[in-house]
Amino acid sequence: MGRLFLIHLEGNCYSCKHCQTHFALADDIISKSFHCRHGKAYLFDKVVNVNVGEKEERMMITGMHTVVDIFCVACGSIVGWKYEAAHEKSQKYKEGKFILERFKVLGPDGSLYLAAQEAHVVGSDVDDV
Repeated sequence: MGRLFLIHLEGNCYSCKHCQTHFALADDIISKSFHCRHGKAYLFDKVVNVNVGEKEERMMITGMHTVVDIFCVACGSIVGWKYEAAHEKSQKYKEGKFILERFKVLGPDGSLYLAAQEAHVVGSDVDDV
C-alpha cells in the first residue's frame, strides 16, 4: 500500500466517526432534508477523502437513481453515497452530489448523531396552564 495523502479542511467540517478524517465543510451543505436507513442524511456539493464503490441502480423514495457508495479513504467505513445519475427529470439536481449519513459522521462540533435525537416529546405540562 502506498502513502496515504489526506486533505485537511479548514473551518467547521464533518468527519469520520471512526478515525476523524475530514469529509466536508458545513458551508458546502446543500440540504439537511434527506433521510437514510439510520435517520438523517445531508446532501453536499463537495466531499473529500473518500473512495467510491461500484455503480448500482437503487430505488429511493424519489425514484430510481444510479449511485456509488462512498467510503472513508483512511479506515474504509461506508459513510454515504454519490448520485451518478437521476432517472427522474425533477431529481437531476442531485447528479454529482454526495450524501453523508449523519449517523456515520461526526458533526462540526465533534458530536455524534443518534437516531433518538429525532424523537419528539408529545404533550407538555405547559398546555395545562
